[in-house]
Amino acid sequence: MPLAALRPAPAPVPIIAQASAHARTRFLEFFAAAIRNPNTRRAYAKSCTDFLTWCFEHGVHDLAAITPIHVAGWIEELGASLSAPTVKQRLAAVRHLFDWLVTGQVMPFNPASSVRGPAHSARTGRTPVLEPEEARALIDGIDLTSPTGLRDRALIGLMVYTFARVGAALSMRHEDVFVQGRRLWVRLHEKGGKRHEMPCHHLLDEYLTAYIEALGPVPAKTPLFRALSRTTKRLEEAPLTQGDAFAMVRRRAQTAGIATKIGNHTFRATGITTYLKNGGSLENAAAMAGHASTRTTQIYDRRRDEITLAEVERVRL
Repeated sequence: MPLAALRPAPAPVPIIAQASAHARTRFLEFFAAAIRNPNTRRAYAKSCTDFLTWCFEHGVHDLAAITPIHVAGWIEELGASLSAPTVKQRLAAVRHLFDWLVTGQVMPFNPASSVRGPAHSARTGRTPVLEPEEARALIDGIDLTSPTGLRDRALIGLMVYTFARVGAALSMRHEDVFVQGRRLWVRLHEKGGKRHEMPCHHLLDEYLTAYIEALGPVPAKTPLFRALSRTTKRLEEAPLTQGDAFAMVRRRAQTAGIATKIGNHTFRATGITTYLKNGGSLENAAAMAGHASTRTTQIYDRRRDEITLAEVERVRL
């Protein structure tokens, strides 16, 4: 794979730059060949470059000189400012990199394999969830006189009614919206190359149809959710990024008067929680969300939040 095709490419690291040609090649191959998901690649590139830069700044200038105590020291520092899940994710990235370097005979052993991350156990997620009335107000408050308004309503509706991850939604192309059995369907490309197809809720059908009709005829491979050109103020063929989607969501929430600090993932959690509140089964929710296990779906189930609030209000003085 050409280095120009690596998106994102790992930043230059002094400890890698002065290593052998084989080590440098193996380092780049880890991101180019071992990781296919662009979001995972981005996260792993940041974690690995941060750790190797930290090592270099602490006097370790050779890959072979990195020991478990260096990894443990870095993890300890991260724990002072980052959450336990984030620290565990960064440790996993470094572990995988060193496994790759060991199998490539760049290093004699993996210095991160014996380092334990912070303890963490989650039964419910931390993603903010909107009440159905808040989600309805947010969607209804979008100005539909511009293509961006139609786009934003369609994107938010897609995440709510199909429980789609924002990454899967933004990677959709026009051909991923199709008619089957007189009903509009969507095709989502989930993690691990899994293809997930779902029929559209009648409101989502309305949102997507209005947006696609406003765009006019376009090639089937064109990104469905496009970015706004800063010069022409029109939707260009470049796909909308997750960062821009996040900024849009926060802007729409502020306009709707929603104080909760929501993000892209909020709509997935809101859709699942609302579905379960209305009598949907956990098994069907897992299938609709593309989860291999209902244990993952339970993390998005925030019905117990209402029970907790009701019990707290029993404390009357």
